[in-house]
Amino acid sequence: MQRRHRLSRSRDFDAVYRQGRSTSTRFLVLYWFERDDEPVEPRLGLAVPKAAGNAVARNRIKRQLREVWRAHLDRVPAGRDYVLIAKPGLPEAVAANGFDWLSARVDEVLTKAAA
Repeated sequence: MQRRHRLSRSRDFDAVYRQGRSTSTRFLVLYWFERDDEPVEPRLGLAVPKAAGNAVARNRIKRQLREVWRAHLDRVPAGRDYVLIAKPGLPEAVAANGFDWLSARVDEVLTKAAA
């Protein structure tokens, strides 16, 4: 995922958490915030808590989520910042069900956010 598509500063994450809206599914929570500036590409921040596993498992799930997000980028509304939070149990579920299952879960949370 390119740098311009990422949230990296703490204050950007805070703005999404405090002023944004959220929706959740069994394994993911999605926060989003409409930016006031001109409509530009959506930006994503990832949060994977320590309860989701050790550092190897957390980094693996972050890589997988970035790849799924990149594949869904054409369906994501522009001009928004997003924070995608993985809930505990997601790494094990992805290992058991596969990458396509993870893609379906991200699609599910994006659909709920659009409604």
